[in-house]
Amino acid sequence: MAGGAREVLTLQLGHFAGFVGAHWWNQQDAALCAPTDATEPPGELCPDVLYRAGRTAHGQETYTPRLILMDLKGSLSSLKQEGGLYGDRQLDAAIAWQGKLTTHKEELCPPNPYLQDLLSAEGVLSRDGIWRVKPIPNGKESSIRVWSDFLRVHLHPRSICMIQKYNHDGEAGRLEAFGQGESVLKEPRYLEELEDRLHFYMEECDYLQGFQILCDLHNGFSGVGAKATELLQDEYSGRGIITWGLLPGPYSLGEPQKNIYRLLNTAFGLVHMSAHSSLVCPLSLGGSLGLRPEPPVTFPHLQYDATLPFHCAAILATALDTVTVPYRLRSSPVSMVHLADMLNSSGKKVVTAAATIPFPLVPGQSLPDALVQLGGATAWTPLSACGAPSGTRFAQSVVLRGLDKACHTSRLAPGTRLPSPLHACDTGEDVLARYLQQEQPGGRSSAHLLLAPCKVVPPYPCVFSPSLSRHGLLLDGPPLGAAVESIPVLGALCSSSTSGRALGDLARELGKLDVRRWASFMDAGVEQGDVEEALQELGSLAQCYQGGDGLAG
Repeated sequence: MAGGAREVLTLQLGHFAGFVGAHWWNQQDAALCAPTDATEPPGELCPDVLYRAGRTAHGQETYTPRLILMDLKGSLSSLKQEGGLYGDRQLDAAIAWQGKLTTHKEELCPPNPYLQDLLSAEGVLSRDGIWRVKPIPNGKESSIRVWSDFLRVHLHPRSICMIQKYNHDGEAGRLEAFGQGESVLKEPRYLEELEDRLHFYMEECDYLQGFQILCDLHNGFSGVGAKATELLQDEYSGRGIITWGLLPGPYSLGEPQKNIYRLLNTAFGLVHMSAHSSLVCPLSLGGSLGLRPEPPVTFPHLQYDATLPFHCAAILATALDTVTVPYRLRSSPVSMVHLADMLNSSGKKVVTAAATIPFPLVPGQSLPDALVQLGGATAWTPLSACGAPSGTRFAQSVVLRGLDKACHTSRLAPGTRLPSPLHACDTGEDVLARYLQQEQPGGRSSAHLLLAPCKVVPPYPCVFSPSLSRHGLLLDGPPLGAAVESIPVLGALCSSSTSGRALGDLARELGKLDVRRWASFMDAGVEQGDVEEALQELGSLAQCYQGGDGLAG
């Protein structure tokens, strides 16, 4: 549809998905509120892809995420299920009722002290005339228990869907197993509620290009995601469905049941969601999808705590904000379907993500110099718990954002000997395309270069090295002590033999399990035949990545 936004509906399924989603929407909100200048022209990304315009009953115009999220009882803290933007639905009903009224009021959960500090934070007027919120000290980040503690974006009343039969806190009534999650959307109560919300958002879209799903992969929400993707494929065929399977940071071998459940939920989730999605990408800062724990990934210029979901989710949201750029562009966008088709040929529906956060650039340095210094794609940090990208790479979609246009090409004087072929390119787009062609000769590549950086203002955690400037550039002098507010990022989605190796390893680990020892997982609705079928499907998925395309690695 020329000139119009090609809308995307986002589904967030699970509590860690809520953490990633809260950071994601905070970053979108920061980009919406950001001042524009010559170095950051408006319009590269179209916010209408993700947001919807509306109006309250009192005529107030609103702009809220096109979002449906599902979580468990006790996960909202002080956030109302209907949000605070459109008023209290129960209060509105009471005003309309003229008869006798009896009120039963549940005790409210007090706001998190971190959120109170954030919302009342004293701003400072900087030298460039922009009002900035002071960052919150790191010591208070451990007090964040739920994603609603730091969500700064108003939600539509139709966004939040609570699963009341399971508890977020405590040891009893937890949504732990894939079968439990599947059964949730088999119940008419929850299925009809989801369908009602889907129809509400669908009816107001002019051209919905598809759905992006953020789904916990390690717990029972993998089953919810499996049923949700099946519903979307059945009801809205032809639309793109890109699923991000989310896993939190490191885990402990001291909790064998949780570890086994995590393996089973991950395996079942990947099999079922890949069957009903256009594309599936695991996202994690952990080193492995399997039972053997691996150290969390590291970044040269980030100092994060891998045990804090608040930190891990922020980094994954930043990567997500970059790799989803192609289908959110205002000019010459790539649809979700076309992006998936480019990456998932011959059944390769499971892809991996990688990123350089922040992209290392010294003030005054050119993009060709920075890419030569960065080296190959293996220098990127893997974000899918599948190991470093290696072997055959069949296709990739790469986005580089946040670099000033003046540094896109080489600034060497005429007649100077060129250090690399990249220095001979006339545009930044050509530089990036040639770099990818060098690193992946013969493979399919799609590249996008944006001026707009990723916004990382509070409540984004303070995880950046003191060697970074306010705009995320590497300082070649002493630290300035300025809070980082935006960063350049290089992100990539890749279809490679790495995915096949990880899926094969997962199948082998699943095959070694004696599932009869984990009767509680099976009692939740999974049978021995389901395990054997998942094992076969994992093996079939892994085989899709063995040869076939004949592309060089």
